[in-house]
Amino acid sequence: MATVLTVVFAYRRTGKFAFHVLSGALAADPRTAKVAQVFANGPAAIVSAVRDALAAADAAVAAPAPAHRVLVAWSFYTPDFAPAVAELQTVRSACRDPRVVHVAGGVHATAEPEATLRAGWDLVATGEGERTIVDLVLAGQAGHELAIVPGTAALAGDRLRRTPRGERLQLDDCPPFSLAHGRFGPIEITRGCIYACRFCQTPYFAGAAFRHRSVANVRYWVRELVARGFRDFRFLTPTSLSYGTYGPDPDLAAVEALLAGVREDIGPERRLWFGTFPSEVRPEHVTAPSLVLLRRFVTNRALILGGQSGSDRVLAASERGHDAATVERAAALALEHGFVPHVDFLFGLPGETPDDVSATLQCMDRLVARGAKAHGHTFLPLPGTPFRRAAPGRLTAEVRQQLLRLASRGVLYGQWQQQEETAARLAVPPS
Repeated sequence: MATVLTVVFAYRRTGKFAFHVLSGALAADPRTAKVAQVFANGPAAIVSAVRDALAAADAAVAAPAPAHRVLVAWSFYTPDFAPAVAELQTVRSACRDPRVVHVAGGVHATAEPEATLRAGWDLVATGEGERTIVDLVLAGQAGHELAIVPGTAALAGDRLRRTPRGERLQLDDCPPFSLAHGRFGPIEITRGCIYACRFCQTPYFAGAAFRHRSVANVRYWVRELVARGFRDFRFLTPTSLSYGTYGPDPDLAAVEALLAGVREDIGPERRLWFGTFPSEVRPEHVTAPSLVLLRRFVTNRALILGGQSGSDRVLAASERGHDAATVERAAALALEHGFVPHVDFLFGLPGETPDDVSATLQCMDRLVARGAKAHGHTFLPLPGTPFRRAAPGRLTAEVRQQLLRLASRGVLYGQWQQQEETAARLAVPPS
């Protein structure tokens, strides 16, 4: 007899767009399209959803009742790991039922599956989740052991047991959100990143190669949004001007095909955002032709530039792939073409010296004097990256004072103070 299964998404703010994608994957597969999905925001809502699902399943089927199972899906970034653990403990204490399986996915759980499992989750989905969520639901409905599903990890006794991941997904095969459940978000146009900066989780989670959603597929989903009355259109990509290319040089013809096609579908009145959150621009891709192209089609007049440091030595050690002069040239060009550059800077990178910090602060001063804005960050030793075991980023009192000075003038923003506290929590103790 088949198992009745419900998926409850632990609907945290920072993981919601991942859940929209997973919801879309379930709805798009005819084998799982009818599985019940609940989006539960907060521990109390999760407990209520789990209890309701079990009670409804029990009441809906005549005796002898089949097995029932609830799959609670969690997704979180590394800074949110501790709060997620606390929420999980609250849910478990309120609802102790062997039919409930808690599954964690996302970049943090993938990078540190054993620590995630020991924190209380029953299962970890490693890597990309669209295929895994479908396979988990099918296995659960069939009454099979979930820990044998490809792309999962679990504790077998006191040891970590992992199953191999499947092949990398093609984005055209994956809905970017869930039409059936009305859960929308930015359309992911590129997954993976060839640059593999040593502080960034993206290439180590999604692969150090670009995978692009085709223009035709992007336009299909854009038209679905237009039909539902959306007026703002955003895209998810690690580097927006890398769309369509598989190497370091932009393919502006591919970018133009994308933007022109989308603009045709949405018309002149709706807003098209590109090169701003959540799709930054690498500074070496900022050229006169690329800026002219963007001006033709996009609504935003801000560009997010990944600068990271004003020190060439720090940039090289982080394997950023550009120098500080390139950042300043990109900002100057952006300003000439009517864009306001918002330049990311990352303090406390491994090996950073006072001279490096001074170079970064001077670079920031020059940029804001010309009309740019700075976005400040503190280095986090993120799981899954080459810098995982580096010392957490710290700000000296002098640096903190200078950043506050810039912030008071309205030319610097960001969460560098909060990230300094987070970085200290993430640090791996010396072995």
